[in-house]
Amino acid sequence: MKLRKGDKVKITAGKDRGREGIIEKVFPKENEVLVAGLNICKKHVKARGEGKPGGIIEVARPLSMAKVALLCSKCKQPTRVGYQLGKGKDKSRICRKCKQLIDE
Repeated sequence: MKLRKGDKVKITAGKDRGREGIIEKVFPKENEVLVAGLNICKKHVKARGEGKPGGIIEVARPLSMAKVALLCSKCKQPTRVGYQLGKGKDKSRICRKCKQLIDE
């Protein structure tokens, strides 16, 4: 997985194109990420007794990883992710544009 929880990303396609956000959750099997405050959809909820009224609520939906690009913390540009092998078996993510390590 090239994207992780806490990474800052920029949306490259869809209704939120150009907006930035932070990844809240990653779904590796579905190849999707949940970005806080983006890709909001309205959901109709049926009333379930006195304590739970019905109505229309807003829910954040996951986005495909193909529609987001990681923002490099150094050059502040959307970039692809590369890997660099260190000593031993440690593997670090690097920015493809400025070749700097991406903060962990």
